[in-house]
Amino acid sequence: MRTDNLSAATHELRDSRGRTLNARYEAVLAHYGVESTRTNPRSSHENGVVEQAHRRLKNAIAQALILRGSRDFGSEVEYAAFVRRVVDRRNRVVDFKLKLERHHLQALPEAPIPEYVSYRVSVRKWSTIRVANRTYSVPSRLIGMVVDVRLHSDHNEVYYRSHLVERMERVHGTGEAQIDYHHIIGSLVRKPGAFARYRFRESMLPTQTFRLAYDALRGWRGERADVEYVRILHLAATTMESEVDGVLGTLLESGLNFDYAMVRRMSAPAAPPVPELKLAGSVDLGVDDRLLVGGVR
Repeated sequence: MRTDNLSAATHELRDSRGRTLNARYEAVLAHYGVESTRTNPRSSHENGVVEQAHRRLKNAIAQALILRGSRDFGSEVEYAAFVRRVVDRRNRVVDFKLKLERHHLQALPEAPIPEYVSYRVSVRKWSTIRVANRTYSVPSRLIGMVVDVRLHSDHNEVYYRSHLVERMERVHGTGEAQIDYHHIIGSLVRKPGAFARYRFRESMLPTQTFRLAYDALRGWRGERADVEYVRILHLAATTMESEVDGVLGTLLESGLNFDYAMVRRMSAPAAPPVPELKLAGSVDLGVDDRLLVGGVR
């Protein structure tokens, strides 16, 4: 199996300044019984066949999107099916070569490679966990608990006592985080003063309207802005974010100085109408009395 020196497969040796295989990648090679070869650093032309095929595939997908007339898809599954059709069309010209190659392929191992990597971690005081050098938020009720995390290629699953409690998109990239303010706001609203120093504060601004509202609060509320904003965000998490977002937009357009109490009053859901029940005639309760004493058959 030939690769370049990508970090998913290799890592640098500090002393010799060379590179060697990562343990997990080496285990994959051993599982399938294949050997690894690598190109020289900064020599992508040594693997030119693959590089060129990759470039042409991306061009083919871009052209197919132009013909489709839109880059919007209803779901990731729908987009994956679209890409699969493009790949299948391109592979038709080499289908006969693939059929010849299959006669020389060995059988796959009976045991498949696991679909995920398992981690057992503790939930920190800010309702976050650290998995594979990335930070993720989880529901605040798990603070102080030990959870099991299954790290898949595109998502994570968090289990507590064998029960799935959270499923989230996997973060790719060193030092990045996946923070859902719904997980954090419960503990943060009890200590709103910590918002100014909160490491992932950008994740607590779910829309541009919330960001503008926070900036506006800082303009006329000063240090009190953090308390007011955290309460507004808690309101959005416990009611409906879109409703609070709309109220904030209206207040920003009006130019009025607002606070949490005003936002809560304007975003309070209308009381549901109580239907009026009209009974025809009077109700004879004697029927129930006779039923209780066995008088009705």
